[in-house]
Amino acid sequence: MEFRKLTAGLSVMPQITPQDIPAIAAAGYRAIICNRPDGEGADQPNFEEIETAAAAAGLHCRYLPIVSGKVEDADALAFREALVALPGPALAYCRTGTRSATLWSLAVAGEKTTAEILQTTAAVGYDMSGVVRRIVNGGKTPTDTGDAHFEVVIVGGGAAGIAVASSLIARKPGLNIAILDPADIHYYQPGWTMVGAGIFEAQTTAKTMGSLIPKGVHWVKSAVAAFEPEKNAVILDGCRVVTYDRLVVCPGIKLDWGRIDGLLETLGKNGVTSNYRYDLAPYTWQLVQGLKGGRALFTQPPMPIKCAGAPQKAMYLSADHWLQQGWLKNIDIHFMNAGGVLFGVKDYVPALESYVQKYGASLDFFHNLVAVDGASKTATFEVAKPDTEKTRVQVEFDMMHVCPPQVAPDFIRVSPLADAAGWVDVDQASLRHKTYDNIWSLGDVMNAPNAKTAAAARMQAPVVAENLCADIDGHSPAAQYNGYGSCPLTVERGKIVLAEFGYGGALLPSFPKWVIDGTKPSRAAWMLKEQILPPVYWRAMLRGKEWLAKPQKVSAS
Repeated sequence: MEFRKLTAGLSVMPQITPQDIPAIAAAGYRAIICNRPDGEGADQPNFEEIETAAAAAGLHCRYLPIVSGKVEDADALAFREALVALPGPALAYCRTGTRSATLWSLAVAGEKTTAEILQTTAAVGYDMSGVVRRIVNGGKTPTDTGDAHFEVVIVGGGAAGIAVASSLIARKPGLNIAILDPADIHYYQPGWTMVGAGIFEAQTTAKTMGSLIPKGVHWVKSAVAAFEPEKNAVILDGCRVVTYDRLVVCPGIKLDWGRIDGLLETLGKNGVTSNYRYDLAPYTWQLVQGLKGGRALFTQPPMPIKCAGAPQKAMYLSADHWLQQGWLKNIDIHFMNAGGVLFGVKDYVPALESYVQKYGASLDFFHNLVAVDGASKTATFEVAKPDTEKTRVQVEFDMMHVCPPQVAPDFIRVSPLADAAGWVDVDQASLRHKTYDNIWSLGDVMNAPNAKTAAAARMQAPVVAENLCADIDGHSPAAQYNGYGSCPLTVERGKIVLAEFGYGGALLPSFPKWVIDGTKPSRAAWMLKEQILPPVYWRAMLRGKEWLAKPQKVSAS
């Protein structure tokens, strides 16, 4: 553990975990300041977990969350006041430590020279030159000169970002590309359902970001704060500026845990879990193994969400285990769905309903989770059935798997790139921005009406790469996206309903029916999910090898 000491009274560092607290206390720190909002990352413990561990170690704790790149003068003042009020020395953290270093830099701007700020922060690995420019520019970040320029800037190093970078390099090897992403670890998130069922080990779904960035692509390890599309500029955490000729936006989706009252306080304990977080998927399996009787709830929020089938996958795999162990007859299963259908594409519903019946699960439609009391193991749902008044009901549980509400990231929703609902506004065929001709978007963050899945990103990446390269060569869009998405619905251990569909629910199977009939559960689809898709993800999709993903050419008509 590396404590980055700014002063005798303050150190900063990247994200900590509850397991780090004893070492922090042993190092002599007496207070912890969290500058990272809950729910920012899928591998992030919430503040409640940190605070509980800190209290046990005798440390004071303060929550001063800052949206990445949105440090205001009032935030710096609050940080300064916290340092005065809390016993020292204090340790401040965020995703990378940059926000904490920025807060300190702004907080001491009136008493230290800009040279001193730069020297102090640079000595512990933080470049505050952008913050200094902001200080001397009266609090504004100038964008007329950038810190770096690239032909293509890609915002986000997830599945979509790395895949599109690799597809671009495959087409134009000399292209000067940068990926902007602060994360150290890249996750194969489709594998977390399997972790929650005891089939995959969690660590097999994670690789270092550095090992996956395509050769020749620059990795700028920083979060994006804002966009200035009129100036072809992106403002980074720390007030640095990157300019571009063309921009690709794919930062993923935000899991809005905080929208459900009480959820953050009970996640990972009291029988409340979620396969949507890396560190909680193993807890799901722990709960499933330990539940031999009682009530199990599986929730699904309003759309859109990534992998719309994931909430019910957790239910099916859990129920299958209980069936095999002989415990199912003692367990009352409820699928609490804010929507009114089991699955959005009707062709797959009969097969899924047969498993609902097999496991004796109750389908509670129009039930949206709004609050959780972990201590009393009670969940509150808002019931909004058509043509009826909204009501609220409380349901007791012994285990609950939660799928959180999901929205576009904060810096996207407030940007000029967003539509009225907060998603990046693109043409659904070309994936080009409707207003800015040199901007494209793919993955979970854009507003095309397709399923938000890794399989969708796999098909979108070649489309964006093809069209961006055509634009470089002075041509019109050359490829179109048909809305393809895939959801391997794991209905039991060893069988999957392989849902593959495009815009309007049109079926788009990748295989002949004699190989895999996606409307029926099959062992072949299970083998695809368990054995074939993970290496396809790591070794093909992220490497620019477009297996079963060649872009569809624009029709002459």
